[in-house]
Formats: sequence, C-alpha cells, structure tokens
Amino acid sequence: MTTDIKKTGPEEAATPPSGPEAIKAIPVRHYGRYVTAIVAIAAFVAIVYAFSQGQINWGAVPDYFFDGRILDGVGQTLVLTVLSMAIGIFGGILLAVMRLSKNPVTSSIAWFYIWFFRGTPVLVQLMVWFNLGLVFEFINLGPVYKDEWSDFMTPFLTALLGLGLNEAAYMAEICRAGLLAVDEGQTEASHALGMSHGKTLRRIVIPQAMRVIVPPTGNEVINMLKTTSLVAAVQYYELLRNAQDIGQTSGTPVEMLFVAAAWYLIMTSVLSVGQFYLERYYARGSSRQLAATPFQKIKANLLSLSNRPAGGAA
Repeated sequence: MTTDIKKTGPEEAATPPSGPEAIKAIPVRHYGRYVTAIVAIAAFVAIVYAFSQGQINWGAVPDYFFDGRILDGVGQTLVLTVLSMAIGIFGGILLAVMRLSKNPVTSSIAWFYIWFFRGTPVLVQLMVWFNLGLVFEFINLGPVYKDEWSDFMTPFLTALLGLGLNEAAYMAEICRAGLLAVDEGQTEASHALGMSHGKTLRRIVIPQAMRVIVPPTGNEVINMLKTTSLVAAVQYYELLRNAQDIGQTSGTPVEMLFVAAAWYLIMTSVLSVGQFYLERYYARGSSRQLAATPFQKIKANLLSLSNRPAGGAA
C-alpha cells in the first residue's frame, strides 16, 4: 500500500489560519455638504430675523385662521378646483382623441383649440369672459334659454369657464402622451378580436395609459388649486379675495396674506399625499417593488435605530 505524503512548503506554512486581514474602509468626508448646510441654516435664520424686525401683527394670524369668511373661501376654492379639473379632464380626453383622429377636420379643430388656449394667459382668458357683456347684451338660445348676458355670466361661471377650458388644453397634451405610450400592437390585437374602437379605448388603452397620465394630472390639480387665486380679478370670492377683504377692514393686509398662504400650503400638502398614493396604485404591475409609504419609511428608520448594535460596533 502506497501513501502519498503532501509536502508543505515554507510559504504555505507561514500563512495564518485566520485568513487575510479585514480591510478597514474609511468613509470619504464631503466638506461641501457641511458648508452648504451651514449656509442654508444661516440664510433661514437671517430670513426669520428679518421678519421678526418688521411691524407684523402675528397674533392676527391665529385669530383669523378659522374665521368664517376664510373657511368659506377655502370651500369655494376647493369646489372651483374640483369642477374646473372635471371640465379640464373631460375636455382633455376628448381633445386628445380628436387630435389622434385620422380625420383632418377633427384633428385640426383640436390642434387649433390647444394652440389658442395654451398660447394665451389664463388671466387674459378670464378677463375676456368677464367683459363679454360689453359685446353681447343678451344671450339667446332660442326656446331653451334667453337672458341678459350680465345675469347669465356670473363670476362663478366666468371663473369656471376660464379655468376649465384653459385646463382642457393642457390635459389634452397629457392624455395624448399617455395614449401614445401604449403599444399599438395591443390596439391591433383588440381590433382583431372584434372589439370596437370605443371599447378598445375604455378597456385596453386608457387603463394602461393611466400610469403615464396620473402623475402630471396630479401636478395639474395642485397647480389648479393655486391658479384659482386669479379669479379674484373677476369678482369671485374665494380664499384670496376673502382674505384681502378681511385685511382691508381689519388693517392687517399682510397678515391675511399669510393666512391665505398657510391654507394653500395645507391644501396642496393634502393633495400631494393623495397624488402619491394614486401613483402608487397605478404603478402596480409596472414596478417590481412599490415605493415605500411615509409610514413604512418611518417604521424602517425606527427599526434600523433599534437594531443598531451598542458600543459603536460595526
């Protein structure tokens, strides 16, 4: 019986049994971040100090924050936002379908509408609707409706038409981008199965296009909420107009603007949270992992702090 004996060389014998020494990683220090943070904090402190030196009655802000006229203005702002966006979304979908139509007449009409309403400021459009009474004395729809233009075109209707019709032009481009994002092969397959064009849009194209349409639509809703402040120019009493009236009667015009700004921040923050969850809902099926919710992020951070080893051990 033969036994093979493996000889150990001097180099192999000198190798420690514990393996190679662990690498000590030293994190890179980003001094620019510290400098930027210091500059930002200094600028914030300077702004706070500057406002503290001004003659501002800060006590008027909480006194009028829940005033009845302010709350009524908040309600009018929300109503106007919802109705204007409803007109904009419905009109935008219609214009997007017309723009993508192979009929040159409908496509040209949609193109002209989008070109006109996107090319003129919304404040100018509001003023045009408000002053049409100087051009038309009566509105006559035959046996259906007939009245003086001043009684028909109320400030609410002026604001609704001005904001809604303008928003339809922007929503048309958003919807058109979403419809074009869907592969044409799916439309052809649905037509091959005998589905009509309308049913293909409702059941195949639009549900998939929502992933592209929803994020910019959420931004448009937030933008519409802030744009409603322009309707104060057409004598419609919403949040900004009521705050200005309170400021003029109480002698606190700047303070009331701060109240209006705070309410706008609250409403836009709530809408931003709703937009996040809506985007997260329509992201199902397109993302392997959905974005973490704010509560999930807080929970993960708390767990990471609780699981951190004591004594600074890595």
